[in-house]
Amino acid sequence: MSEIQDFVGASHGDIDAVRAGLDADPTLANCAWDWGDGDWESAIGAAGHMGRRDIAELLLAYGARMDVFVAAMLDEVEIVRAMLPLYPQEPIGPHGIPLRTHAEAGKATRVLELLAAG
Repeated sequence: MSEIQDFVGASHGDIDAVRAGLDADPTLANCAWDWGDGDWESAIGAAGHMGRRDIAELLLAYGARMDVFVAAMLDEVEIVRAMLPLYPQEPIGPHGIPLRTHAEAGKATRVLELLAAG
């Protein structure tokens, strides 16, 4: 396994490994790994679909780039509201995980209400 694959893997749930990786190399905050067939996943994207607010916030503190999926998990309803018109249907994130699932993982009540309203 590569350092990047390990870091993205850790970003699914191991905050201590993420913190250690960032201390060693802060540029890992924006790394991404292709799991195959173009299924690119960033470290913050991994935290996003796992509902790991703590890991996402740590990565953001190191300059990770926010996307609509992480915004949904973090219940950043205004960001999601502003981005939704760009998509003809509900956006699909890493591993084919829908936006709604990211919001559910983060218990993002405001984003879930927005999505329910259609």
